[in-house]
Amino acid sequence: MSLLLEIVTPEEKVYSDEVEGVVLPTQEGEVGILPGHVPLLSILDAGELQVSANGKIELLAVDKGFAQVLGDKVSVLTEGAINFDKIDPNEIDEAHKRAAKALAEAKQKGEDPSEIEQLETVVRFSLVQKLMKERRR
Repeated sequence: MSLLLEIVTPEEKVYSDEVEGVVLPTQEGEVGILPGHVPLLSILDAGELQVSANGKIELLAVDKGFAQVLGDKVSVLTEGAINFDKIDPNEIDEAHKRAAKALAEAKQKGEDPSEIEQLETVVRFSLVQKLMKERRR
């Protein structure tokens, strides 16, 4: 028995495959999902999402979002998601610096709150990726 896991961001469907289990980073803590799980709707925190498939664990960095478990389908809607293996520490540092600088300038200028929120999302997601890479070294 397996689960269908779908991870969707505003830009693309990042992941869609049959898996054995998923561990979600929710506001209440990590939640493990296996086939036959009761229906669930939860708010995700930015963090590490673990996928068990074919006897291996795959890691993805995810931003804030929502997760729904219904039947044997897990749907994750998030601002951002990236496979751990594709995280480039140098690229993250540069993106984090640019976003942090732009965020400080936007706050100083009193920019539109939605733009500030978007910049905060970039800063937060880059930080999650960086922490994952450092922790796994």
